[in-house]
Amino acid sequence: MINLYATQLESISVHRVGNKHRGEPLFLSETTFPLNDEINGLLKEYFFKPFREKEENYFRLHHEAGLEFNPIWEAAQKVFQAPDQLHSASRSIATHLFDKSNHPHIKNGECYVVHMTDVLLDNERVDALGIFKSEIKQDFLQFREKEGNLDMLIKQGVNLMRLDKGCLIFNKEAEEGYKILSIDSNRYDAKYWIEEFLGLEPLTDENFYTKNYLKFCQNFAKDVVLPAEDKQQEVLFVNRAVNHFAKNDTFEESNFLNEVLDNPELIPEFKHYKSERGPKYSIEDVSSFQIANKAVSDSRKKIKNVINLDTHIQIKLDFINPESAEKFVEKGWDEERGMYYYLVYFNQEQKS
Repeated sequence: MINLYATQLESISVHRVGNKHRGEPLFLSETTFPLNDEINGLLKEYFFKPFREKEENYFRLHHEAGLEFNPIWEAAQKVFQAPDQLHSASRSIATHLFDKSNHPHIKNGECYVVHMTDVLLDNERVDALGIFKSEIKQDFLQFREKEGNLDMLIKQGVNLMRLDKGCLIFNKEAEEGYKILSIDSNRYDAKYWIEEFLGLEPLTDENFYTKNYLKFCQNFAKDVVLPAEDKQQEVLFVNRAVNHFAKNDTFEESNFLNEVLDNPELIPEFKHYKSERGPKYSIEDVSSFQIANKAVSDSRKKIKNVINLDTHIQIKLDFINPESAEKFVEKGWDEERGMYYYLVYFNQEQKS
């Protein structure tokens, strides 16, 4: 988990990277950009906001022939060992980005390379290397006084509320390819940033396995539990799965299945589904791992625990306590009306 509140931008270099395929140039600045308090505050918000809002999916740098052949890993090593080499490293990074900008869909833009300190990562203070790119320009109006009137000028510039691409390389686990967060707001060239430029692969830690296993459970509930039983049991299975993760520090698949699957006939269905769909989530050979609490909390927020009925009625089940939904909600069939019904028991209505 990261906290960027106290993070300081120590130095920054800015270059302009054109599209090599279209014959656009690469412009490399001669020196670092001089920071002041005003622009420092604006850039921190511009660079960090997407990482505060986005789910934490960690990556690491990778290269088939060895990490030393990954230009970003080499540049990060240079900066972390000697921060005064930031500008030299930034020129190498921008040149590498230019070399990878050879597809007609890739937009030109500014490349910012930043050395920062006092990043709180998993309760440990580390420094980090930030690489960011602004691509999409927006029109804005600028006014000036001219001959007794206000003259209106249309300009183009970078919207500081929207970062197009960025990554944070934390000075941790260097020999494994560092611990990295990446964002990309533009999905039309996803492989260009993650794979071709940075050379990233998912970091398969407890956060990765916790998140992916819960995503897998949601799809199992939709594809198997719902057709075999009903919407109520689909919602309850997902609820029980999340609660099992929330109250345990270590995941053991056999314990999970015995506790979460009420219907024993679904256990072989679960195993078969995992053998078929597990590779999509990289969990096909995983049956035990440490549970990441942050990933459980993130997954809980995204799961919908609502039954939508075709009579324009919604039934929201208690996500924290699925047992109450099983105890106080009954499903039946009304012969006279020819319709299903839900019977809900309660003592009194809660005040909103």
